[in-house]
Amino acid sequence: METAVVAAFAAARNAQRLWAHRPLPERLTVLRRFRGLLARQAVPLAATVRRPVCETLTAQLVPLADACRFIERTASAILRPRPLGVAGRPPWLWGVRSEVRREPLGVVLILTPSNYPLFLPGVQVLQALAMGNAVVLKPSPEGQSAAVALAELLTQAGLDPRLLGLLPVAVESVGAAIQRHPDKILLTGSAESGRSVLRAASSHLIPCTLELSGNDAVFVRSDASLERVVEALLFGLRLNDGATCIAPRRVFAHRSVHAELESRLATALPSLAPIPIAERQRERLVPLVLAARARGAILLGSDRVGEDLSSGPVIVSRATVGMRLMQEDLFAPVLSLMAVEDDAEALGAAAHCPYALGASIFTRDVAAGLDLAARVSAGVVSLNDLILPTADPRVPFGGRGASGFGLTRGREGMEELTRIKVVAVRRGRWMPHLEPAREGDDELFAASLEWTHGTRLSLRWRALLRLVRAAWRRRHQPFVRQESISP
Repeated sequence: METAVVAAFAAARNAQRLWAHRPLPERLTVLRRFRGLLARQAVPLAATVRRPVCETLTAQLVPLADACRFIERTASAILRPRPLGVAGRPPWLWGVRSEVRREPLGVVLILTPSNYPLFLPGVQVLQALAMGNAVVLKPSPEGQSAAVALAELLTQAGLDPRLLGLLPVAVESVGAAIQRHPDKILLTGSAESGRSVLRAASSHLIPCTLELSGNDAVFVRSDASLERVVEALLFGLRLNDGATCIAPRRVFAHRSVHAELESRLATALPSLAPIPIAERQRERLVPLVLAARARGAILLGSDRVGEDLSSGPVIVSRATVGMRLMQEDLFAPVLSLMAVEDDAEALGAAAHCPYALGASIFTRDVAAGLDLAARVSAGVVSLNDLILPTADPRVPFGGRGASGFGLTRGREGMEELTRIKVVAVRRGRWMPHLEPAREGDDELFAASLEWTHGTRLSLRWRALLRLVRAAWRRRHQPFVRQESISP
């Protein structure tokens, strides 16, 4: 395994040096061909994922193709050097012209989960390649077929296969990959995985973007359309069998609508197809539900508490802030419902959870919803919808707190796959900073500071007079002898 990791990084580094110097239009031509191939081979590509083909097409391939087109249209503006101009330049930098450039990082290590094996790694790979990087991708065991298919499609589009190396799916390959000193790590996974990767990366000072666990809050205000709320919550529970990082998990409903929302959800549950819950998640879920019930919560739609809860959706109502069920990052079709008196109580209750990836607000009063959105701690907040708005290719995505840091997707995600270089050019012969100091220079600079940054006009004018006198005297002062300091 280690041999395969070493080979993948060596090949990627050699190929990246050439790739970074290819003109951007040539790099984008590869992405454009890839998008065309994706459109023509969408169904067989979707078949590499163990989900219904229609769901994979709509939830993964459509947003992936849109993201690819966004990258094609945006990359040039991001990578174009940005001259700083003279506006705002300090006067003592007269003759200096600076510009900000973005350059490739080098080799990017991408660690991906199993839930969206085409969309999540696909967007990150395309963004990294467009910015001039090479990629080493470590897929999940369930996502290996999808990763191979993506790599083959990019090769068909004209990409040097060395620019996208695939690692063995064994978890040990992550540690071996970090030992090869990638220039950046992108991880999408659990908070537990994030801590482990960050510890390993820190010893090598490798920057990381971590998109980690979620336990998303939904705020249902008193004026919300409960029909819309129920439809959205059930969609969030069903999508990808509930294995979505920004699926709804905690619902804070105004007390005036809580009982009706509980009733509508209980009525809708029997009509839903059972959703299997993975054994690892089930082992975590059962004690949490039992503990919540012991503290007064109820399980909607059945009397299953005490059973194995092998399938969902699982909706726990009458939850309270102190329940562990409201704090944990469960990757399953699970929902907790809590009554609140107002927005302030809802915000306070939501803040008890360490995860802050996404949130949703349902209300007919958009102005009030926007005010609430400004106070919610989350990476993305949707009004009267959930999950779907984040598929907009322009939208950056990232969390706060235990949900990670850094951004993927959107323009901001592309910028994170570059490093900044500033180039400053001095023109002209006036370079007073190279001259030795003269007597009275302390007065000159003190007067200059007060003239340019003082807050009282009268004092600034006095400082200007001091500055003029100091400058005149300076022309007739000898240089100050610089005494050496013995060690």
